[in-house]
Amino acid sequence: MMTKYNDLPKQNFEATILIVDDNLANLKVLATLLKTNSYQVRKAIDGESALLSVETDVPDLILLDIKMPELDGYQVCERLKRNAKTQEIPIIFISALNEVFDKVKAFEVGGIDYITKPFQEEEVLARIKSQLTIQKQKRLLKKERKLLKIEQDNLKKEIRQRKEAEAILYQSRAMISSILNSSLDGIAAMAALRDNRSGNVLNFSCLVVNPILARAFNQEPEDLTGKLVVKKFLDKINGNLFDDFVNVVETGKSLEKDIYFDNQGERKWYHFIAVKLGDGFAITVRNITERKNLELELNQIAAIDELTGIANRRSFQETIAKEWRRCRREKQPLSVILFDLDYFKLYNDFYGHQAGDICLRKVAQVVKKVVNRPYDLVARYGGEEFVILLPNTNQRGATLIAKLVQQAIRKIAIPHQESKVSSIVSLSLGIASIIPSAESSPDALIAMADKALYTAKQEGRNRAIAFTV
Repeated sequence: MMTKYNDLPKQNFEATILIVDDNLANLKVLATLLKTNSYQVRKAIDGESALLSVETDVPDLILLDIKMPELDGYQVCERLKRNAKTQEIPIIFISALNEVFDKVKAFEVGGIDYITKPFQEEEVLARIKSQLTIQKQKRLLKKERKLLKIEQDNLKKEIRQRKEAEAILYQSRAMISSILNSSLDGIAAMAALRDNRSGNVLNFSCLVVNPILARAFNQEPEDLTGKLVVKKFLDKINGNLFDDFVNVVETGKSLEKDIYFDNQGERKWYHFIAVKLGDGFAITVRNITERKNLELELNQIAAIDELTGIANRRSFQETIAKEWRRCRREKQPLSVILFDLDYFKLYNDFYGHQAGDICLRKVAQVVKKVVNRPYDLVARYGGEEFVILLPNTNQRGATLIAKLVQQAIRKIAIPHQESKVSSIVSLSLGIASIIPSAESSPDALIAMADKALYTAKQEGRNRAIAFTV
């Protein structure tokens, strides 16, 4: 049976949160906390009630207990993630379970965070705020991409229309000049210069260029018209662009691309579409610097863990998938180090959660300085658990990095009076390495590191253990 909730207008609240817990005391505590902080609260005491509630009115976030009768939290989460209507709802698990297996399973079924009972009010509010902020940024990014798609479709339509008019435009230089000079986009037409023997394209001659495009590169139209400057100019921007334009001419396949150009210290982004025109091509260029910067900023925000300032779990998952494909293609080793802070719950209980947050930030930043290759990645995996991704690194190299990380953490000597293995904060680390292949997967590599981490804890913590078969 589902409890009633205050059906005030949604816009009066920060967000709508559904709490699912068969413990009425927990429901009351969480509901009071969230209402006090301007959230609209709905409650359900079992899995079936929760599913009915979500089907009727989709909340912004769900706090989901794991241990419940009939349908447990894992099953509820799996059913929500299979439903297209509800699969995007962020789900934070709240449970007294605190084993690595339970946390891993929570993330595997689609949870985005995990809070262990007994919970701290500040922690619950901080995690909810973080996830709602990420969801907001995702919606903004999705909207921006949709607008970009509309603009791109409009650009393609505009190019098709211009292509139909090109035959007429070439018959009248005056008409060409009028259209080019009035366009808000950069426009140019190029003719191929070919080798007499091989027939290969050697360069392109600029037939016509409008002032918008010429000024974008600090040139006047007359400085470019009729000149063989295209190859030399393109090589300054991107060495592959010339070959791309040759491919347009030879295959007739249009080219659409975003390019970055540093023009005398002024950094700009341009979007262009090139289409075959006779034995050459026509190109339309638009300055998208403002939009691109916004897109990059939103992507960066969505990839950063708010508490520690390093990469978040989502960024790690995207990066390991990309590096897995690259290392598999190049037959290079890929290593993962999974680690967490020893007895961190005792640290939080003794020093307080605010001190715990400061401790996590210090550890994250210290490890980031140790793992400093451009293509390495340090990310927060969840709670006090972190992960290091090391492309082109075998087990021996990963073990060395793990030792350097331990040394760096010992050097900053964060006091931990309640630790059972050290008087200062220490780490347990699990190391795994593999040469990616079709028979394995990134998840398998992470599972290997997780098993090694479990072994490190079983053997007494404050140590680094490499996975062995």
